[in-house]
Amino acid sequence: MPAHSAPLRGLNGVDAAVLAGGLGTRLRGVIGNQPKILATVDNRPFLDHLIDFLADFGSHRLVLCLGYRADLVVAHLASRPSGPVMLCPVIEPEPLGTAGALRFARPHLHTDPVLVLNGDTFVDADLAGFADRHRESGASLSLLCVEVDDAARYGRIERDTQGFVSGFVEKDSNHRGLGLISAGFYLFSAAFLDQLVNFPGPSLERDLFQRLPSGTIRTEVARGGFVDIGTPESLAQVTRIGLGAMSR
Repeated sequence: MPAHSAPLRGLNGVDAAVLAGGLGTRLRGVIGNQPKILATVDNRPFLDHLIDFLADFGSHRLVLCLGYRADLVVAHLASRPSGPVMLCPVIEPEPLGTAGALRFARPHLHTDPVLVLNGDTFVDADLAGFADRHRESGASLSLLCVEVDDAARYGRIERDTQGFVSGFVEKDSNHRGLGLISAGFYLFSAAFLDQLVNFPGPSLERDLFQRLPSGTIRTEVARGGFVDIGTPESLAQVTRIGLGAMSR
C-alpha cells in the first residue's frame, strides 16, 4: 500500500469467507434438499440477508465455501441481480468440516485479515468496529461472542480478565441459564490462516481453537440480537419474528 494511502477501515478491503458446506441434516424435514444457507427467512434466502449485512459494513468480496447441494447455491447466485459484493463460490470435493473448508478455500482468500463466518448464524453487531479493533489489537485471531439465555445446546466460552479465551466448555444439556457462546464470526490474520495446515482435523472449534494456548484468541461480546438457524426450532423462531426484530 502506498505510504500516502489512508489505512483501511471496517470491512473495506477485507475478504469474507462464509462456511456453508454442511449437510444440514437436522433441517432436512423443514427445508428439503436445500442447503441451510438457502433457508427462507423473511421471504428471502438466509444467504441474501448475510450478503446485504456484510455489504452494509463495506465488504466487497465474499468467498462462499460450499459443499452439500452447492449447485442450488450457484444457481441462486446466478439469478441475483449484480450488486456491490463480488461473490466467489468455492466447492469442496467432499465434506471437509469447517476447518477443512477454510483450508481448501485458503488460496482464494487474499486479504489480511480475513473475516470468517458460519453460514447458519447472524448477529446484529458492528462488524466495522470489530474489524478496526482487531487491527488495532495486533491479534492473530479475534472471536465475536454473544450471551444467550440458555447455553445448554452450545459450547460455552470462558474468558480471562483481558478478554482472551481461557477455556471452552462442551455442550451440556444440564447447564441451563446464561452463557457466553461463539457468534460464529471470526477475524483471522493471513499468517494465522496459513498455520491451519499445522492443525489437521475437520473442526475449527475442536481441532484448532481448543488446541491453542490460553490467551491466544481475543474476544469481543456483541450486544445485539443473535440468530442460529441450525435446528427446526431456531429456524421457526427467526422465521416467525423476522431478522429485523432481532436487531437492536
